[in-house]
Amino acid sequence: MPSPLHTDRPAAQPPEQTVDALISLTRRLRGDLDAVRRETVGEELPADPRARWQRALCELAAHQLDDLGEHLDQLREGLPDDGTAARAGAGEARQADQAGAYGQEAGAPLGKAGSAEWNLLTDDVTWSAELFELFGRRPEDGAPTLDELPSWVLEEDTHLLTAMVTDCLIDGKPIDGEFRIVRGDGSQRTVHMMGEPVLDEDGATASMWAVLRDVSELRRSRQAVRETRESLRHHRHAARTEHRLAVELQEAVLPPWRGSLGFPPGSTVPEADAAPGTLDLAAHYLPSACSALVGGDWFDALQLPDGRTLLSVGGLTGHGVAATSSMAMLLGALRGMAVTGAEPGPLMGWLNHLLDASAQPALGSAVCCRYDPTTRTLSWSQAGHPAPLLFRGGVGSALRPPEGMLLGAVPDAAYAQAEEPLEPGDVLVLHTDGLSPRGTEPTDAVTERLLDLAPRFAAARSAQECVRAVLEEFGGKEREDDACVLIARIRR
Repeated sequence: MPSPLHTDRPAAQPPEQTVDALISLTRRLRGDLDAVRRETVGEELPADPRARWQRALCELAAHQLDDLGEHLDQLREGLPDDGTAARAGAGEARQADQAGAYGQEAGAPLGKAGSAEWNLLTDDVTWSAELFELFGRRPEDGAPTLDELPSWVLEEDTHLLTAMVTDCLIDGKPIDGEFRIVRGDGSQRTVHMMGEPVLDEDGATASMWAVLRDVSELRRSRQAVRETRESLRHHRHAARTEHRLAVELQEAVLPPWRGSLGFPPGSTVPEADAAPGTLDLAAHYLPSACSALVGGDWFDALQLPDGRTLLSVGGLTGHGVAATSSMAMLLGALRGMAVTGAEPGPLMGWLNHLLDASAQPALGSAVCCRYDPTTRTLSWSQAGHPAPLLFRGGVGSALRPPEGMLLGAVPDAAYAQAEEPLEPGDVLVLHTDGLSPRGTEPTDAVTERLLDLAPRFAAARSAQECVRAVLEEFGGKEREDDACVLIARIRR
């Protein structure tokens, strides 16, 4: 590559129309990039790791387009003349013009590039105006020689510059490397240097020519991309780990049912031989479409020492390990207190106190039922939860709920209790919020859709068939939240 300052080798000028077209295209791309940045990540520094990574990529692309735009402008203007003042004025005008063209403030770093030639025979040094500006050095102070140049370089990088210059002058190798300089004002910049030896007629090195470009902002942007990419990778790894822990905790706590379950346990016999009034149970957990949203929903059935059965469904606010661990704590407490013979109403009050005093504050809703197979009586209480649905003779209706507010909302809240006589053949449906795949569907609409399943429940031969009917209505779709459904069928 011949020196651009060598008078014997005039450089051919690029076609002006082609360069102008490239400059226009670059400016359009810069404007489009600004629009994408505003629409994607906005102007404020985002908190989300993925958004920070996207912003860093946008800034890196912006710096590269700015560099390209400046270099194309220089290419269009052609070689600098010998007038230092004229070159400086042109450089300042170009910077101001480009700052407006690319939507930047004047004086913003645009990756300045300048050229230099060191004549080894005459010790003459020629610097372009842009290079003086890059180093923060006044043209009247003169350009530093090759021996003086390392004094401008950061001490840790002097060996890089020395090695590049030595290889170029002695071995004729091209220069292509980076080092950091300390400008006249004390600030540091990262410079990328490319150059070649200029040979005389005898093949000896007569001078060295180089182009130096300020790549500080480009390197900063690339470093930001690397850091945000690592942050995003760490965030995703943490999210996967948390999701795995939440799933394992949920699977360890929820009953591992497959098909119908008979309560009391001795009632798991064919329908014709089962004792009237015993329970045929089935349940299902419906995960959200987003696998990361493992929530605090639960269903449970527990045989109590006195022969009665505890049925419950509920859910806590939030997702992930915090929600599932709170759910596990609450469900464990519910089971432990229920075996003491406590009524559903007081049970709800104790759960409310437990959640209110928890180290991880949350709100929850729940239904707690106790079924007595000898009297076929259902005692139940609720905390801001959809009421159980009772299906009898092909017709369904929601039970009238006793008073009860959300768990964890108010300390020492009182929860009322209701009783409902059940008959052989009745089907009881308990479910959590989020059963509808459409998160905006009101609770009343979900209830109506469940009540419309009454004919199918009447024809079903098991609780599992009833659950299957619910899944056909509400499952198999892109749902926004997880949900649980528990169905108890009173055997005839």
